[in-house]
Amino acid sequence: MLDRIDLHVEVTPVAFNELSSAQQFEKSASIRERVIKAREIQEKRYKNNEGVYANAQMSSKQLKEICAISAAGQNLLKVAMEKLNLSARAYDRILKVSRSIADLAASDGIQPEHLAEAIQYRSLDREAWGA
Repeated sequence: MLDRIDLHVEVTPVAFNELSSAQQFEKSASIRERVIKAREIQEKRYKNNEGVYANAQMSSKQLKEICAISAAGQNLLKVAMEKLNLSARAYDRILKVSRSIADLAASDGIQPEHLAEAIQYRSLDREAWGA
């Protein structure tokens, strides 16, 4: 069942030190702009695909074309798949989320760090990760 959910994130309470810190964090307006730009990238990418307007909706064929990854990325994903005992569905979801993360970073390609972040969002699958 968890396989069908793209992002698994454990939300923990924020420590007082973080709340009271003077450190500047990214402003909501800046995040909003990145999201708008990422959505525009996806809209342009899928403009000729009726009914598809976001990475989550791409077909298996599109996944192979749009979510190509380097050898380093393939190795990272292979290790994660084996350690976490992930399914083919999880593999597809990780690639789609990686593509969205790359879009948010305005990156033409999926980099290993995008894959690593997407794998990290499978937190409820991670009982065996690193074991």
